[in-house]
Amino acid sequence: MKPQQDLLNIISEEPIPVTEIDIKVLAEIYDEKDIYLSVYLPVSGRENEHLNRIFVESRVKAIKKALSSELRSEFEKNFEMVEPYILEEPISGEKGRIIFACSSESFLHVYRLAVEPEQSLVLDTSPFLLPLARLRADYDDYGMLLVDSREARFVCIRSDLAEEKKHLSTDLMNKHKKGGWSQMRFNHLRKGAIKSFLSEVAENVRGTCDQLQTRGLIIAGPGDAKQQLMDLLPQDIRQSIIGVIDVSMDISRDELVEEGDSVLHENELSRSGKRAAEFKNALLRGGLAVYGVENVKSALEQARVNVLLILKGSSVPGWICERCQNLQANVQPPEECDRCGGLTSVVDVVEELYELAQRTGAEVEFVEKEDFLDSDDVVGALLRY
Repeated sequence: MKPQQDLLNIISEEPIPVTEIDIKVLAEIYDEKDIYLSVYLPVSGRENEHLNRIFVESRVKAIKKALSSELRSEFEKNFEMVEPYILEEPISGEKGRIIFACSSESFLHVYRLAVEPEQSLVLDTSPFLLPLARLRADYDDYGMLLVDSREARFVCIRSDLAEEKKHLSTDLMNKHKKGGWSQMRFNHLRKGAIKSFLSEVAENVRGTCDQLQTRGLIIAGPGDAKQQLMDLLPQDIRQSIIGVIDVSMDISRDELVEEGDSVLHENELSRSGKRAAEFKNALLRGGLAVYGVENVKSALEQARVNVLLILKGSSVPGWICERCQNLQANVQPPEECDRCGGLTSVVDVVEELYELAQRTGAEVEFVEKEDFLDSDDVVGALLRY
């Protein structure tokens, strides 16, 4: 499928969250020939600049050597499109860069990120999305509510980019001056004012969460206000809380992101562990689950997969015919497809299964090494039926 005309050129002028990259649209793009160039680079610091030059020169040389004269010319045109962006100095806050290009389709996407991808330079029949998928798995959007008895700040953290969305505060001492009151009455009024303020915060949380559509919410701050606020939150919002942490209200933004990312990482491990356990149980009981490349591929082609599980860091060599989508793992590509006679391309089969999951609406979960997912069987699936 060719790229949509209104999406041929996307060049970000500032760092963006990885979740802003429309991976589903990119997964729909493919061609029969290797005409799409994908580049992933960490760009912050002089050391990365030097290492990137060495890496890119090595990959360009290797790719040219493997191509026919026709495709070599196409690759060179692609590389001319991306080279200025490979060499360009990083802008403020930019730590990584992803580039997709295809000269024959006048297609160029340049994404500046606040996180670092691993180096990759791939020529394929479609944009190479597996490194992006892994980044998205590591950097989900989440909300951070920093609260005490006087102040509340709602910060949205997206791929290590922190943006304050709402700030509420109250001056309890000026609202309730002690002036001659007994200490007991003063404390009673102050507690009432705190509860009133936290009730206002709770009302604002729902609207802010609905607007941002974040993965979950972390409640942070000093003292007891966090627990008081949680008691006031609606049940559905409480269920979205992924962690509660003690921090100072004057914590720096970088430290806030670091604390939040640590909680999110633990939550991700817990979630992927639950998915892996669900997968194991389904297999042991003969339920709706399959594993192994061939079984998972067949289920994806039939749109039966609800959740695709991929072993982190895995890859499987193979080939694909872009004309009929015949995909074969762990074998060398023939000169032409044995089904339709179309051209074949060397691919990472895990990448192709991921793209197929995107096209069929399946959820994707990257999991740690599990009993049923190992170096021989790197993918599994929970089925819809």
